[in-house]
Amino acid sequence: MPCLNEAETLAVCITKAKTFLEKSKLNGEVIVADNGSDDGSIEIAIQEGAKLVKVPTRGYGSAIKGGIGVAEGDYVIIGDSDDSHDLENLDLFVEKLDEGFDMVVGNRFIGEMQKGAMSFLHRYLGNPVLTFIGKTFFNSKVGDFHCGLRGFTKEAYHRLSVTTTGMEFASELIVKAELAKLKITEVPTIVFPSGRSREPHLRTWRDGWRHLRFLLLYSPRWLFLFPGIFMFLLGFVSSLVLILTPFDTQNYLPNLKFLMYASGLTLIGFQFIIFYTLIKIFAVSNGLLPRSERYGSIFKVINLEKGLLIGFGLILFGVILGITTSFGFVNRDMPIVDFVDIKRTIVAIGAILSGLQIVLFSFFFSILGLSDSYNN
Repeated sequence: MPCLNEAETLAVCITKAKTFLEKSKLNGEVIVADNGSDDGSIEIAIQEGAKLVKVPTRGYGSAIKGGIGVAEGDYVIIGDSDDSHDLENLDLFVEKLDEGFDMVVGNRFIGEMQKGAMSFLHRYLGNPVLTFIGKTFFNSKVGDFHCGLRGFTKEAYHRLSVTTTGMEFASELIVKAELAKLKITEVPTIVFPSGRSREPHLRTWRDGWRHLRFLLLYSPRWLFLFPGIFMFLLGFVSSLVLILTPFDTQNYLPNLKFLMYASGLTLIGFQFIIFYTLIKIFAVSNGLLPRSERYGSIFKVINLEKGLLIGFGLILFGVILGITTSFGFVNRDMPIVDFVDIKRTIVAIGAILSGLQIVLFSFFFSILGLSDSYNN
């Protein structure tokens, strides 16, 4: 149990956890991971017979990791020390772990949520929205991403290499378990109103943003790839239609502006796609994301030589098209607006910029995936 100034409720939480161990005839221990309490919580933990570990680095995740670090059991169940969790009835968690599941998550929405246990904003906006994003991004079936009552095997926990120190630790556990293809299930649980009189450590907007930021950073497909594909296709198709459609000589300015915006959107989308690829390689190479079965094949399809050939080819095409278009402007006797030349100029600029991006991407791609490309 993580603890930071929980003197009002810590003793009853320890008692409930010990009661569960006794009635279930389980060989276990109650660990209090203190995060710098100065209200007597440390003395209460010792007096109640809990194993105390002092964790100097502040944060919910830091406290949990510190407690797990001294745990001796094969299973670990974590729960808050504010008397909001049903620590006397953890049998379902143990049963599911005995069945072979790596992680068991409590779900307050299919269990019981007592009046006053969760604020309106958390219950109907924060938790449902963040859970929906987590389920969508990571193909998860967990219906309560932020329930603090959960259990897992210590072996599974060490496979996840969790890094966050704050409240987003709750999201990281599930996200990394999903990415690692661990066996996850959830069980109904009861959540009670907090027994403390002080304000909770949880800060709605700050911690909500930290959860959302983590979900976005660990899903580069949704952050970069899918938006990039959408922008690229929308911009490219719009540009193609505007290039092939003759401009109205009396009202050409709006079409010309739309063509420029569409061309810019195409380049922005292309940059998003390129950035996704680089982020993916960096994350996998540094152990931030798991290596998928198809990961190695990317180095067989994309390499430095192919990238340079395509990139310089586009640059050469753009330069030639730009030069021929410029000669057309120079040789024209009267300053008549030629919409074909304008379209060609925009295409030439787009080709040069795209080719340059591909060349730079190819070098960076090859550097990031140096070891993988040699293995292939």
